[in-house]
Amino acid sequence: MTQTYTIAVLAGDGIGPEITEQALRVLQLIEQKRDIKYDCIAAEFGASAYFLTGKSFPEETKAICDSADAILKGPIGLSHEASEKIPVEERPERGALLPLRRRLNTYANFRPISLPKGMAHFSPLKKEVVGEGINIMLVRELIGGLYFGNKERGKTKNGLRYVKETLEYDELQIRQILHVAFKEAMKRKKVLHNIHKSNVLISSVLWNEILDEVAKDYPEVTVVQMLVDAAATHLCLNPGQFDVMVTENMFGDILSDQGGGILGSLGLMPSACMGPDKAYYEPSHGSAPDIAGKNIANPYSMIGSVALMLDMSFNMNTEAKAVWTAMQSVFEAGYSTSDLTSTNTDIKLLSTTEFGDKIIEELNRLL
Repeated sequence: MTQTYTIAVLAGDGIGPEITEQALRVLQLIEQKRDIKYDCIAAEFGASAYFLTGKSFPEETKAICDSADAILKGPIGLSHEASEKIPVEERPERGALLPLRRRLNTYANFRPISLPKGMAHFSPLKKEVVGEGINIMLVRELIGGLYFGNKERGKTKNGLRYVKETLEYDELQIRQILHVAFKEAMKRKKVLHNIHKSNVLISSVLWNEILDEVAKDYPEVTVVQMLVDAAATHLCLNPGQFDVMVTENMFGDILSDQGGGILGSLGLMPSACMGPDKAYYEPSHGSAPDIAGKNIANPYSMIGSVALMLDMSFNMNTEAKAVWTAMQSVFEAGYSTSDLTSTNTDIKLLSTTEFGDKIIEELNRLL
């Protein structure tokens, strides 16, 4: 009997529809090769949804997400000038993305920072720093901290404008993400870098206290304590020391973007956002409205998000590995997309569609 999965497809804004189209081609090929059916249901989300419906996360989209087995989400957001046309509370990040995370309780964000040796020429780091390649899994807490705390703005008694934002965590939130990170470390090299700022922030003090408690359940894992500013430095100087990193929300947001920088582009950064019941998968980069419609966007991170979905939501590990291999083989064969730079003058640039063609050709051979 054919296994059927329902996938909510939120193509998003800017380059989102273009790269989503290439990702869906991968799912269509797997359908042809396996006894499986993906029921992909498109739904409006982000700025494009606001201009169509008056809401960046419409009720119809919420219902589609609620009924789906998993969600594939493209990047959202527009230029600063275009965003000014949207009320503050309906701007995509505030009006759509954070509510999606709350709704699904996607507290665990997995962001692989991966650059095989055959793609090392894309990194701006020196060859001796990249070494045999970069392979880090950054685990980020996604629904707590400063981004979700109480927010207040107003004027003081002296008439000065002020803002107040609260960084808030409870021990349950901290404990659940640490268990996720320790379990991930157990699957890999059994080394966990705990990234914090306990020399300044009391939230990090509590975080570290809970970590010491959770660590007792994972005696095989070596914990390395590192301040977040030091971690930013070491990602550039010696990324090979990291295997699994765990961080609170804002630290993870910043460091994962830096991870894209050491790879050569955020276009190489897919992600998985996991909750207790379901997950959504998305590129780590923005919607790049300046290149939308030009067929030059790199679809790697969107297709990589499909690979993560196959593995983490559908237990299709073999197919997921084939997708990763297909994507990486295109770059290793001497091709590139316009967001990536290299000193290799023999590299041939591919359009969004051409990159998708190459992946489908290779994936067809591998499956």
